[in-house]
Amino acid sequence: MLRAPGGHRRHRVPLLLLAVLLTLTGCAGAGAVGAGGRSLVIAIVANPQMNDAIALSDRFEREHGVELTFVSLPENQARAKITASTATQGGEFDIVMISNYETPQWAANGWLTDLGPYLRANPDYDADDFIPSIRESLSYEGSMYAVPFYGESSFLAYREDLFAEAGLTMPERPTWQQIAEFAAVLDDDAAGIAGICLRGKPGWGESLAPLTTVVNTFGGRWFDEDWNAQLTSPEFRKATEFYVDLVRDHGEVGASSAGFSECGTRYTQGQAAMWYDATVMAGTNEDPATSKVVGKSGYAPAPVVDTEASGWLFTWSLAIPASTEDPDLAWEFLSWMTDKEYVRLVGEEFGWNRVPPGCRQSTYDIPEYRQAASAYADATLDGIRHANQDDTMRRPVPYEGIQFVGIPEFQDLGTRVSQQISAAIAGQQTVEEALEQSQSYADTVGESYRETR
Repeated sequence: MLRAPGGHRRHRVPLLLLAVLLTLTGCAGAGAVGAGGRSLVIAIVANPQMNDAIALSDRFEREHGVELTFVSLPENQARAKITASTATQGGEFDIVMISNYETPQWAANGWLTDLGPYLRANPDYDADDFIPSIRESLSYEGSMYAVPFYGESSFLAYREDLFAEAGLTMPERPTWQQIAEFAAVLDDDAAGIAGICLRGKPGWGESLAPLTTVVNTFGGRWFDEDWNAQLTSPEFRKATEFYVDLVRDHGEVGASSAGFSECGTRYTQGQAAMWYDATVMAGTNEDPATSKVVGKSGYAPAPVVDTEASGWLFTWSLAIPASTEDPDLAWEFLSWMTDKEYVRLVGEEFGWNRVPPGCRQSTYDIPEYRQAASAYADATLDGIRHANQDDTMRRPVPYEGIQFVGIPEFQDLGTRVSQQISAAIAGQQTVEEALEQSQSYADTVGESYRETR
């Protein structure tokens, strides 16, 4: 994998980001001592699996005599808040939920606590049990700086019953062209069923995640090897036009504001025939407590065009900011929430479909989980195994990441580009206009990296 030239530059904080950090960071500080004794403040993303952890956290509080305070926010808000707090070392949070995008960059900046000593001191925690690609994505200079809560690639969920009624058969490894054809057949306005659900919500971690995988498999890339922006290249343009046309013609109503959560609600309530997104979606789809389509879905690999695979690699993980006053206490909770025993606790309390997936290899050896996840367990592991640039990209790139560009500037760049794409999905401008503006944003970023060559 190629890395950005000028290592010190790939870990910098963009000036625009620094300009807004203090306005986003709250005044309240975390600490090791609260009204009831020891306390921790944990910043977390408001996804279903994280909500389960909050529901179970009273077990940890009772066992360890710790008062826990969770700051749970939607993905875009959580990213901004956590980035602002960690970058300024304000001490607002004792534990933060971040991904494999932030971890190596923030570790290089000195913003995170090296977890290596804790892992070596706690062999029963068994860090070697983590899926290797997930573990490596959270490491910097050979040491882990975050531990995964769940890991994922991306794949396609589809309603097997609707496919059967329409006389359609999902190929073992579908292409995007085939998916578009299926979406056209299955789109049923009268029944309130969209042919497919795709994210259109602005955010570098929202709509750009699935869109960039489509760009990759169409042969596109964000930058060439010399850091020249490529957003108006024929491949990038063709992929974006395909994505926008598909979601506009056969996607969900209000697609320009639909993210992972919104698509999840639509699919589980029977309002979409297909859904391309994170593999972690499967647990929600098969949860009888919330889903109306339990047992009705098949799961196919991420669709391709010109590459062997196209799924992304991502993990929501937990890290300890360097500013945390009591990192030992923070490790106690962090290790509890990511331990093997936590997996069993979730399965026994909430059902095995609610278990955080794609993280520990031992999870896939649990008979109860294998049975509950039989429709998607192997598909998840297969997606993660093929989630590398050699399989998912047609040409080399100078950055790390599959569904993101692994440079600090991408938080701002990706958000700006996603806003342009969402506007195109909403019909407010053409794809060509969206990409022309996006190219200008990317040109500025690329120029700064070319200067360091």
